[in-house]
Amino acid sequence: MLKFLSKVKIEFNALDPRIASCMEFLAQCNAPKAKESNPSCQVQVKRRTDDHPPQISVTFVNGVEQTYDATTTPAQNIRTMILEKGQYLETEQMFREAGEKWPVIIPDEELKQPFLGIKPKKAEEKKQ
Repeated sequence: MLKFLSKVKIEFNALDPRIASCMEFLAQCNAPKAKESNPSCQVQVKRRTDDHPPQISVTFVNGVEQTYDATTTPAQNIRTMILEKGQYLETEQMFREAGEKWPVIIPDEELKQPFLGIKPKKAEEKKQ
């Protein structure tokens, strides 16, 4: 997950009963496997003393920032959203490196063509 991020900022009040998602996400970020995937990713923890709701802010490697409400969003859901966005970024980078336009535009006439499928040859046909 961290391989797609350049910065993670986790903010919470330690006395707030809604910090479970923040603590779980912090544990995931501090896991050895996550740190190995991107050692340069900065993980910042800001312990607040006010009533500000817990939140998790991430900056993707392309500079896009995203903030998640940690009071209503489980850590696993945040992780899944980051992975999905990261895979999108990887696909975009792959196309751009290959000199292809992004996003890929598929003409309507191609989308409407029937898919005939590929029929595997039977083993008996291969023997002859």
